[in-house]
Amino acid sequence: MIEEKKFLTVAPFQCAWRKDLKFREAGRGCVAFDAFAHNDVTVVFRENVGSQHYHYKRDNSPHYTVILGSHRNRRLKIEVDGKTVVDEEGVALCCSSTFQSYWISIYDGLISVGKGRYPFQNLVFQWLDSNPNCSVRYVGLSCWDKHVGYRNVNVLPLPNNHMLLWKQVDSGEYEGKEEELEGEQLSYEKWGLENFLESWELSDVLFIVGKDKRLVPAHKVILQASGNFPLSLPNEDFIQLQNISYPILHALLQYIYTGQTQISEAQLGSLRALSLQFEVMPLVRQCEETAERFKLNKKLFDSGKSVELSYPSFQPHCCMAFPSQLPMNVKRLKQLQSTGDYSDINIYIEGHGLVAQLHKVILSLWSVPFSRMFTNGMSESSSSEVFLSDVSPEAFKVMLEFLYSGVLSLEDSVEFGTLLLQVLLLADQFGVTHLYQECCKTLLECLSEDSVCPILQAVSSIPSCKLIEETCERKFAMHFDYCTTASLDFILLDESNFSNIVQHQDLTVTSEERVLNAIIMWGMRARELCGWEEVSELLALSTPDLLFKDRLQSLDDFLPFVRFPLMPHDLLKKLGQSNLGRHVPIFHDLVREGISYVEFESLRPGNEQNLRFQHRRSSYKELQYISDGDSNGVLYFAGTSYGEHQWINPLLAKRITITASSPPSRYTDPKALVSRTYQGTCFAGPRVEGGQIHAWWMVDIGQDHQRKYCNNHETVNLQLSFRPEF
Repeated sequence: MIEEKKFLTVAPFQCAWRKDLKFREAGRGCVAFDAFAHNDVTVVFRENVGSQHYHYKRDNSPHYTVILGSHRNRRLKIEVDGKTVVDEEGVALCCSSTFQSYWISIYDGLISVGKGRYPFQNLVFQWLDSNPNCSVRYVGLSCWDKHVGYRNVNVLPLPNNHMLLWKQVDSGEYEGKEEELEGEQLSYEKWGLENFLESWELSDVLFIVGKDKRLVPAHKVILQASGNFPLSLPNEDFIQLQNISYPILHALLQYIYTGQTQISEAQLGSLRALSLQFEVMPLVRQCEETAERFKLNKKLFDSGKSVELSYPSFQPHCCMAFPSQLPMNVKRLKQLQSTGDYSDINIYIEGHGLVAQLHKVILSLWSVPFSRMFTNGMSESSSSEVFLSDVSPEAFKVMLEFLYSGVLSLEDSVEFGTLLLQVLLLADQFGVTHLYQECCKTLLECLSEDSVCPILQAVSSIPSCKLIEETCERKFAMHFDYCTTASLDFILLDESNFSNIVQHQDLTVTSEERVLNAIIMWGMRARELCGWEEVSELLALSTPDLLFKDRLQSLDDFLPFVRFPLMPHDLLKKLGQSNLGRHVPIFHDLVREGISYVEFESLRPGNEQNLRFQHRRSSYKELQYISDGDSNGVLYFAGTSYGEHQWINPLLAKRITITASSPPSRYTDPKALVSRTYQGTCFAGPRVEGGQIHAWWMVDIGQDHQRKYCNNHETVNLQLSFRPEF
């Protein structure tokens, strides 16, 4: 169901242009991608598609160029029409050891650059063009003097609230509660393990500190994942620290819960001793290194001020650091999950019984709904059991793996796509925002023509998945022929999604007849692929009400989206005489309009402004003959796998089949006929057919392909195989 991730390597001084790398709206869009490069990850935004050998330094047309890692990976550059307008040091640099994720958005001249897997987050630079080019639409991937590897390249739409798009955290939208939802989103920005530092909420162990026996709450699972605390007995809920002052313990717990702490130089030794006692080894090492630096040069520290200690992976201002940016042993944490040690909540799934023994603080850390459930007086606050229904155990297991490791882990199998969708729905249901974002990003990376319909069905009911929904609709529209003939998944789409697709400005199709057939199949919930001819035959024995049932009104709404005036005259005549024309009034009217346009009104001024008279983007590849032996022919195109790689003989690649009037031999060699070095010594021998002698070659270009040419404004579709005689 899910397509493998695609990789693209761009050679020095070249540029890759893909037909799907196009903004839906001119001047507004976002491209997200991974890049592997030493320097000069270069992204070009133009009004029109460039060529493979295009280079932005030689471009005289209006364009934007964003260069990540310019000047030998030292600077970020932005150029407008070849002139440098931004030259910023140390921003958005490249990575030559692994793929790095980036996103670049353009919104009416506002160019935003960010790093990370999630578009519209981790913004690193913005620049506003005072004279914006609102016509740029096509995205090119280029480089300078070294190869650049690209993968997971996606062009995404920009909603009005695009900078908040990936920050939607609640499971759905609540009517009349906009203020409450907004407040929850803002609070989640600051949510993390630090919210549970010395909090009595969900605590299950107490430190008794100093001579005054001060009580300091903590959480067993967090402590044991960070060190080795004396909690071996199940009912051991107290840790005595009579000779330790509160500031020392506070510094230790702050380091564990937040990844950073401050302490005076005089207390550094005591903090090291306490860390060593509980085997919080990252803090032990940092105390020792800091003390050593202090001995070598006391001027490094201002007298009387605190010493700052931070876990090496800690990143300030990161809203969710658990567990990768905290001194946690992830292996030990996952072991506590699997064994159920120190658990305080049992999870049951209907039909599967007890599935997990977990820790409320871990669930609450990731999920605001779980936190509310355990802390606001609901029955689960005092209970140690939660019962769930309509939940996939496999998806729940993947979610738990994420909660305890921070990593989405899915096995690559035939069920990968289905499981990923289930995990996304589960993450949305329980408000696990970062898992939801990870699923969204993975879905966008793996989106293919085969997976687009199931994904669209799954996300269309989730308000926070609007970005994925729009991307799926565009993917479907751009591969309309395939998506409506490879399977019948599209008939399960709801009315809104299918309506958006057939009206989409990027809809790419071979003919309006394909659009008509798809609408009819969707309207009748077809059980097998069919065309309007078969439906016309069914109407001879039935009625539109029985055939289309509750979708009859939708059929009437969708038929005007078919551009009948662009159909051939002969086809329109057949449609008008069909049972569809006799029994579906709007169909009859639209066909008559098409015939009238073809016969009388095609040359009337102003028609070209009407959308119904404009040709759509065609999925046909235009091959323009220039000279014998050029690279623009049908057979050359087939030999390059339709432009995907270097040419090989299309017969050997099984892209075409060839037969001849005489049997294969030394002089009748089919592969020689389509080679790029054809010799006149290869010929087809004569044979008698119908009393006459003929000699011919027959080249079959495959059932999925057609030759199409225009002659005197009339489009002609030839048969799938053609037989020129010599």
